[in-house]
Amino acid sequence: MTYLTIKWVHIISATFMFGTGFGTAFYMFFVNRSHNVQAIAVVTRWVARADWWFTTPSVIVQPLSGFWMMHLAGYPLHSPWIIWSLALYALAGACWLPVVWMQLRMRDMAQIAARQGTELPARFWRFEKIWTVLGFPAFGGLLVVYWLMVNKPM
Repeated sequence: MTYLTIKWVHIISATFMFGTGFGTAFYMFFVNRSHNVQAIAVVTRWVARADWWFTTPSVIVQPLSGFWMMHLAGYPLHSPWIIWSLALYALAGACWLPVVWMQLRMRDMAQIAARQGTELPARFWRFEKIWTVLGFPAFGGLLVVYWLMVNKPM
């Protein structure tokens, strides 16, 4: 594959990763504020699927295509912009993994509450607060990674 083909895959993958992440976070954040158990059950189910179908493959493609481009372009791994990109990507991942785990638990709690016609348990709302807080460093870090990817400051 040519450098430009890999770059295209990298950009599309980054767009899917960030776009799906931001889109699902948006819908989950606002549906949770509705306190509508039925709506929360539907949205959390689709958020979990979107993370599995789109975000997870992108999370895998990003470093593979990035390292491949670095190799082809001859960028040294110790370039400051690459070190910062990798560190911020790791930070985003460290936030994303518990978020995904919580989303799956929240989905299950919402499904049960919707089926039984009950309120969501207190644990759901504890997870929701942590889920929200973890989103800020994850998305902020990825925004900086985008900037570094485009500008490659030396």
